[in-house]
Amino acid sequence: MKHRSSPVLLTVLAMAFLCQGLLQRLVIFDQWSRDYNPGKGKMYTNAMSPDQILAVLAGFREITAGILWVKADTFFDQGNYDAILPLIRLVTLLDPNEIDVYATGMWHIGYNFTDEEQRSDRRYIPSALALGKEGTRQNPDTYELFFEEGWLWYHKIDDDYDNAVKWFKEAQTKKDMLTARKNLLGMAYQRDGKINESIDTYYRLFDDSVKLYAQENAFGNHQNRDTLESNLDNMLVRKVQRGFQAELDNRPLNSYDCYPPFDVGFSVKASVVEPNVLRFEGTWNVLPVGTRIRVVLRDLNYPKAKPAEMEWDSSNDVNLDPPRNATFMQEQLFVKNRRFNKKVDMSKDPTMYPFTSDNYVLEFYYNPRSAPPHIQDKFSWNGEGMTDKNFLNQTVRPGQRVIFASLPITRDMIKRYGQWVDKTPVVKTSNYQESAPDAGRADDDAILKIPSLRSGMSGSK
Repeated sequence: MKHRSSPVLLTVLAMAFLCQGLLQRLVIFDQWSRDYNPGKGKMYTNAMSPDQILAVLAGFREITAGILWVKADTFFDQGNYDAILPLIRLVTLLDPNEIDVYATGMWHIGYNFTDEEQRSDRRYIPSALALGKEGTRQNPDTYELFFEEGWLWYHKIDDDYDNAVKWFKEAQTKKDMLTARKNLLGMAYQRDGKINESIDTYYRLFDDSVKLYAQENAFGNHQNRDTLESNLDNMLVRKVQRGFQAELDNRPLNSYDCYPPFDVGFSVKASVVEPNVLRFEGTWNVLPVGTRIRVVLRDLNYPKAKPAEMEWDSSNDVNLDPPRNATFMQEQLFVKNRRFNKKVDMSKDPTMYPFTSDNYVLEFYYNPRSAPPHIQDKFSWNGEGMTDKNFLNQTVRPGQRVIFASLPITRDMIKRYGQWVDKTPVVKTSNYQESAPDAGRADDDAILKIPSLRSGMSGSK
């Protein structure tokens, strides 16, 4: 016998569905728009299709968001990163309390879009920061997105460290902040040049770790206490040896490790060896390994550009489409045996490096604040132990002594157009000197010389 659906039951189900939709639209949706919708009240109907809006109004936001995120995970596995962006945005719109989606989205946008040589497309970073800020507004009671925002500044941007300090400090006001992650605030203070604040942070966290270990004799608590004690001891020694305390006391630096300032002897030559392929050669008169000089190639009129970086935190709008016609390439030049020599190939990534403008600039930048400790032991945190008769700069990063140089270059040179078809374009600093073709090349490639910065070298004021 065939089973027939009761007309009464179908009517009840239809009425229930209709009432749920009306309740969602007339009551729940207004509260969601006011308290949870990204942008606090902005309805992103232009980012959602009609069937998606219907699912939202019918009360299936979380279910839809979960299904979409499962699909995004499939795209991750396939390496189809472009397809993930709209799903990330849609999931955060449907369910703005999905903290993992915000955190994963920030990481994905900030790190995963790379060229063939694994250089990140830094044009996306403002979008990653904007997504993180939206996440903190929607989830103000948990630390995670505040921490992720600080990490982007600290690790990926590696500049404007006051922003890393700001977000790490805010993360520590949340009750669920993981104990071990709190230690990064001390490091961020150092990169921001606030040494006393870093020491105060380590003292506070060390006192907390002692109390926690007394309450629970666990290995993790023991390890965290010892780590903080070591960090604190190192900071107190370095504060004295690097002359930081002497500067605070208005005492001369001539008896400290940062004196006399060491002349790094920077010079550089950039050659366009093939279309969209540049080779950077230069000098850096520092033998110990650990030096990485930042090079940036960007449009001369790149929007919101600053010396060797850009205005990263330029918008609160989560715009997942970067400036497609603009070029911003950033790379690190590793120094070995007082020289660097690196080829940068941008020929395989025309969407990342479109080169649509007529004029570009090459910028070279070195900041001791992000240097390893053995380099900072001589240069100190603010560059007091470093100089350069040509490129020492105390204005592009206020309160710091950095190395900065810029060279103009044109699109025709980069693309090898016109007069450059049969002639290698070269731009270089005025102090660059060519070395003999074979002088020391085999020795430099085979042997890594690692002396001390404090011996065997001559300094200059």
